[in-house]
Amino acid sequence: MARSLKRIALVVTMGTLLSKAGGMTRQLVIAATFGVGAAYDAYNYAYILPGFLLILLGGINGPFHTAMVSVLSRRPKEEASHVLAAVNTIVGGALLLLSTILVITADPLINLLGPGLTPEIHRIAVVQLQIMSPIALLAGLIGLGFGSLNATEEFWIPSVSPLLSSISIIASLLIFQLQISPEIGSSQFAIKGGIALAIATVFGALLQWFIQLPSLIRKKIARVKLVWDWQHPGVQEVWKVLAPATFSSGMLQINVCTDLFFASEITGAAAGLSYASLLIQAPLGLISNALLAPLLPTFSKLTDLENRAQLIKRIRQGLFISLGSMIILGALFITLGGPITTLVYERGAFNNKAVSLVEGLLIAYGIGMPTYLCRDVLIRVFYALGDGKTPFRISIAGIGLNLIFDWLFIGGPTPIGDQLPFSFGAPGLVLATALVNFFSCLALLISLDLRLKGLPLRKWSLDALQLLIAGIIAGAASWIFKNDIIWPKDSLGTATEVALSSLTSIAIFGLISSYFGIEEIKYPLISLKRKLLTFFNR
Repeated sequence: MARSLKRIALVVTMGTLLSKAGGMTRQLVIAATFGVGAAYDAYNYAYILPGFLLILLGGINGPFHTAMVSVLSRRPKEEASHVLAAVNTIVGGALLLLSTILVITADPLINLLGPGLTPEIHRIAVVQLQIMSPIALLAGLIGLGFGSLNATEEFWIPSVSPLLSSISIIASLLIFQLQISPEIGSSQFAIKGGIALAIATVFGALLQWFIQLPSLIRKKIARVKLVWDWQHPGVQEVWKVLAPATFSSGMLQINVCTDLFFASEITGAAAGLSYASLLIQAPLGLISNALLAPLLPTFSKLTDLENRAQLIKRIRQGLFISLGSMIILGALFITLGGPITTLVYERGAFNNKAVSLVEGLLIAYGIGMPTYLCRDVLIRVFYALGDGKTPFRISIAGIGLNLIFDWLFIGGPTPIGDQLPFSFGAPGLVLATALVNFFSCLALLISLDLRLKGLPLRKWSLDALQLLIAGIIAGAASWIFKNDIIWPKDSLGTATEVALSSLTSIAIFGLISSYFGIEEIKYPLISLKRKLLTFFNR
């Protein structure tokens, strides 16, 4: 099993790495083209609902993907095509209706999501939402197909498919720049740029669906027919997981909607949150996909009572790999947020003011990093145990808390003015979500301990504290390394600053964690050391 997990993780990592590289390139093109101007600010509001559905329903480790993997991995292969066709028929009909509703109600929806938008940004956002409404239908088809492929141990196509969406947007914007440059960033051409961006986004989602069809046909899973079989046991099992999983997995996306609602009163905040989120999601998504994709089927196969000890071992493995990787990433974003933003984005319309905004957001994201991935690992354990209700209830509470914390952390805004004497501005919205994730992780862990009756929480808590100490020391080293050396101000100097400071911090974190005896860090380092010695002794 260990060898299989490593093989799957490698395939997923390589595919996700290519997708993240494409996503980063896409964002660089968008940043150079629009900066934090009207077209992209509007896009961030117009894309809330289509993007919510594409990430939630169509993403790897999303609820549609999770439901199909959980169900099909335990059922005979000959049932897979029937279950997928039935679920596609029902979900496709519902999402087609939703796409139509998005077109009709675009104007009031943008009013609801961004009440403080200027008339220009509002007008652009409405048009963009109407154009991107078909993504609602495509998202469901993508998620169901990718889940079915993962259940048959096909991991490459789902991991690499987001690259196609990025290529679509990059190509469209480059062509658009050639047509009307150099005025693309002006308000006069914002609507044209916004439309080009929206059309490219829809075409990218269409490509993500098309790429999975040959594999589904080859594996005899795809059926080009409508199947209205609501009563099939496999279909019923999918619904049992899908409904609570959709809401639970959507908590982060729903919180994004809440954040953007409050951000509409802060100039450039929506665009800044998008740029900062991409920098966070690049490593977070890479680690998440590589870890959760192989662990979910493993959890599902270890739910019997006689496998309880092995299940707990796998849970710890997933949690501490997540925690260790997120702690050191958080430390790097806190200490190197400015140079990272400068290196990646500062060109074209992206000026010093935009760099400062994104840097502050990265610091806030870094503070909350340790809880992001741990929450997802714990939720997958509950799904494997056939319990979607516990994550569902905790997610409901989390959404309410996020609404309260958002309001508090930006000064308590009301129609008659702010009610609190302090405000963290846009970073306060990120800190609110981080705090909610912490409470969610705590509640999930306590609930899991009550269910499994035997989690060594005291031992895990002490090890987690040691990892946190290692992260603080490593972050301090990165801060000193960055500030005590005079780095050149050009791109090469900034890249060197980020690279050397990061490598120093990661090395210190690994050594301290290994000294503390954290096996999830120690044994990979020992294995890496052996491989390096073997390589250099050839």
